[in-house]
Amino acid sequence: MARNARETKEKLVNDFQSVIADTEELMKFVSNDSGGKAQALRDKLDRNLKLAKDYLHDVEGSVVDKSRVAARVTDEYVHENAWRTVGLAIGVGILIGFLIRDRD
Repeated sequence: MARNARETKEKLVNDFQSVIADTEELMKFVSNDSGGKAQALRDKLDRNLKLAKDYLHDVEGSVVDKSRVAARVTDEYVHENAWRTVGLAIGVGILIGFLIRDRD
């Protein structure tokens, strides 16, 4: 479930970056028009683009922070429960071995 949430966040960040890039391209296109409505649209796009970039920066920082915390907690658990972790790894290895052996 945590992996699914991480993948969803990564997809959201990637989609958001794409929207920002498209908006910047649109702003370049609109900048050639000198009408009052075009200027108002450019100003609105510029404000929204700045807000989107700030939000994306915050989300990326949050994802990085949470990843670091998860890595630290995992590392602490493995160090505190080294023999339990080794036993679990051996058990999983044996189970995989039995499953592979039965397939042949």
